Formats: sequence, C-alpha cells, structure tokens
Amino acid sequence: MLRRLTIRDFVIVDTLELDFEAGFGALTGETGAGKSILLDALGLVMGDRAESGVVRAGQARAEMSAEFDLPDTPALHAWLDAQAIDAEDGSVLLRRVVDSGGRSRAWINGTSATLAQLREIGEWLADIHGQHAHHALLRADAQRALIDRYAGLEPLAERVGAAWSGWQRARRACAAAEADREGSARERELLAWQVEELDALDFDAAAWDELNLEHARLGHAASLIDGASMAVAALEEGEAPLVSALSQVSARLAEMARIDPALAAAQELLSSAAIQADEALHALRRYRDRLDLDPQRLSEIEARIGSVTDMARKYRVAPEALDALRADCRNHLAALTESADPALLAARAAAAERDYRTLAGELSAARAPVAAALSAQVSEAMQSLSMTGGRFEVALETLPEGSAHGDEHVEFLVAANPSQPLRPLGKVASGGELSRIGLAIQVIMSRAAATPTLIFDEVDVGIGGRVAEIVGRMLGELGAQRQVMCVTHLPQVAAQADWQWSIAKRQRDGETVSTVSVLDASARIDEIARMLGGVNITDTTRNHAAEMLGTAS
Repeated sequence: MLRRLTIRDFVIVDTLELDFEAGFGALTGETGAGKSILLDALGLVMGDRAESGVVRAGQARAEMSAEFDLPDTPALHAWLDAQAIDAEDGSVLLRRVVDSGGRSRAWINGTSATLAQLREIGEWLADIHGQHAHHALLRADAQRALIDRYAGLEPLAERVGAAWSGWQRARRACAAAEADREGSARERELLAWQVEELDALDFDAAAWDELNLEHARLGHAASLIDGASMAVAALEEGEAPLVSALSQVSARLAEMARIDPALAAAQELLSSAAIQADEALHALRRYRDRLDLDPQRLSEIEARIGSVTDMARKYRVAPEALDALRADCRNHLAALTESADPALLAARAAAAERDYRTLAGELSAARAPVAAALSAQVSEAMQSLSMTGGRFEVALETLPEGSAHGDEHVEFLVAANPSQPLRPLGKVASGGELSRIGLAIQVIMSRAAATPTLIFDEVDVGIGGRVAEIVGRMLGELGAQRQVMCVTHLPQVAAQADWQWSIAKRQRDGETVSTVSVLDASARIDEIARMLGGVNITDTTRNHAAEMLGTAS
C-alpha cells in the first residue's frame, strides 16, 4: 500500500508530507482546491509525462516521492532483481524531479530509473482511475482492452497482433510478387549478369595488397638492381673495399689494445661493424641475384590491376569493396529469386495464417467465459445503482477474416431498463447511466486485480442521493480488502470512508498554496456538513452529517 507521499513546489503545493492509512479514504474539498493535484503528483512518480507547467511559480524544480509497502508478488521481486534494484527492507521509494524546462530525472530506491521503469513498477503498486475514465468505455478499442486486461490476456493479445502482422506481410509479399512479376524478372536478370561478371573477375581483397607490392617491385626492378650492385661494390670491390678495411682496422686496434686497454671499447665496436658489414654484403648479393627484370610478369600484373580498377570504376566503389559488392549482389539475387517463387510465398502465407488462427482461437476461447462473467457481474451491479431490470452484455461478434486484435469484435451493449433492447453503450446510456456503469466496471475489475492501492479521481461524477451512498459502500467493501482512495464531492461517498482528508487553498505571503488537513471525528462532521449544506452550515446540517457518519460506521 501507499505509505507516504512527499511533494515540493508542485503547481500550488509548496511542501506536503502525507502519511496514508489502510482502508478506504476520502479526499474532499472545494472545487479547485487541489484535490486532483495530489493524484497528478502521484501519477508523475509512477511515470506519467511531465511538463514545465507543473513547477510552482518562481521555483526551479518540482520534486515528488512516494513510498510503498512492497507487495508479496513474485513477478515484482523478479523484476526488481533484473533491474538490480535493492528492496530488502520490504518497501520501495519512487522519486521524480522535474525542472522548469520540463526535463526530469527519476529514481527507484535510490537507483537511477527511466520513466518506462517507473511505469512498469507502478502497475504493481497502484491503479489510478481518472475523472473521465468512463468516457473511454465508448471506444471499441478501450472495451476490447478492458476485457483482455480483466482476464489477464494482454500478453496473448500481443502475440495475436504479432501473428496477424506476420500473416499480412506474407499476403502482401504474394500480391507484390504477382503484381511485379515482369519487373522482378528484369531485376533478377540484371543481378545475375552482375554476379557472373564479378565472379569472372574473381577479385581477392587479401591478394590485392600483395599484387600492388609486386607491381611496385617489378616497376622499379632496374633501379633496385643498380642500387644493390653499387652497395655490393662499395663493400667488397675497389682499392679500399669497406669490409676489408673494417677488418684490417679492427685487427690493428686489437694489437694496440694489448698495450693500452683503453682502446678495447673502440676495437669491439669496429669488430662488430665489420661483422655486420659482411652480413649486409651477403644479404645484398642474395637480393640482387634474386631480383629479376621480368617484363612479361610486369605486363600481366598491370593488366590485372587495370581490370580490377576498371570494374571498381564501373560500379563506383573502391577496388577493396568489390568482394563485398559481389556478396551483396548474390544475397539480393537470392532474396529476389526466393520472393518470386509463388509456391514458396504461398506456403509461407499459409503457415503464417495457421499461426494466427491458432493463437486467435486461444484468445477467443479465453475471452468468451470472461465476457459472460463480466456481463453478469455488471448487470447485477446495475440493480443496486438504480437501474433495476437493466442489463449489460459484452458482445463478441465473430470476424471471419480476423483482425489484429483477434477473431471477434468486442462491444459493450446495455439496456437501462427491462423494456429496452440491448444496444451499444454509447448510443443509449445517458451521462448518469454511463457514470454508474463505468464505476461498476471499474470496481469489478479492481476486485479481480492484485494491485494493493486503488485510487478513484471523481469517478462518482453524475450520480447522487441513494446511488451515491451505494457507490460509497462499494468503495468501502473494496477498502476492506486493500487500500482505496477516492477524490469526491459527494457527502454520501465521503461518509462511507474509514478516514478523510480535506484539501483547501490558502493565501500565504501573497501566494496561493494548497494545504491538506487530516480530519478527526469532529472535523469530519464539519466537512460532511459543508458538502451537504454549502455556505451556511446549520446545526441541522451538522446533525445530518453526524447521522450519515454514524450510519456508515
């Protein structure tokens, strides 16, 4: 359940720290006092979109945090483990900061979190029913989503949608192949010719660098031979060959070092130089003898390089990219050949349809009993909500061709009294009837859900009198099972609550701020009396309020 909500500099709230209780709580106050602001702040903590306008005037940022008892839900604990979020103390703290530019940051138990993560964890912690939730019931997509949510069929419905998309893609591929058979054939012919041409070139990227090195050597062979021969001559030929000179000087210094050891270091250097010069001489001889002027090989290499560069220029790629180009052409040709095979495409479409039909059949089988149960439960609730003899039905109309949402169209039908036939909800329900039916559905769904905290924001709009008292009792029954809060203007609803807060606007230092008062028994009588009697509250009104509270308890 929700333990604490802390709000700072949010809209007209400067600072609020609210400790919540279990059971059914009513949030009351004058219109515009800021009752829904509390729920807006909680919604932001649970991942709603933020705008810059939520920051109180003159402040840099708004901050909200909500502390919940951690429900004993294995899936939630597994989710926390997967997100590496510690929750060993049995509670979870959601925190959100929104700056004046509309940018925000979020944390879960001190760990930085995304808005998606806030929304995911929020679904396990609390469920907020907004002021206009019943209007959504007029939309076919909302009716279908409600049934699937009520029955826990959302994952299966998503799989059905994915299967439908796969089937439709396969059908479009068949149609496209048939419509563009001639164009596809021309493209395949061109690709086949390109692949053949590139195969004939047989370009090897690994050998390309080696070929260019060989070309450079052969192209400069004469110059390389002359240079190597000149170096050999300097080392071993002439009146003073360098190798012989180094050896002679080294030998002479060796004799002198026996007389003066100070020459030993110089002698060792010269001896080493003589050895290295001799090794260099042998290496140069081998290089010169191996290097050969081969005009024919040079011509072959130049022809090969010309073929490769011409092909690369033709396809407007670097020579090194010819291998990748050939692979791309082959892959594209294979894909086109496969996509142009009518038998293969038809087989794929048939397999995709079977997948869809199987999953859609499972979804239909699961929806049918749920639709019947919800129909009966809402019809029963209507009798208590001054719609005696009224009926509610979740109609499942079969769609032979199927759809992205399954093999049936979901529609809510209602008859407000026994003499009326069942007709679509949006065409027959008045505003008050729609409110009552919508509230009944929300309460029934909440009973089935495992969410520990339920919040209703003025969902009792459009009702009053005896019906309002019944609605209050329904919420009270829910409050015996879990934490329930309701923003309400109806004294009949507020009187049924286990606890009550009053939200009001005050002037403080020239600013309008929202305040929250926890009402004791006496204050509750005054607040219920205000809700009953308006501006002038009489003893009679207070006595009536006290009687309502006494009857409720």
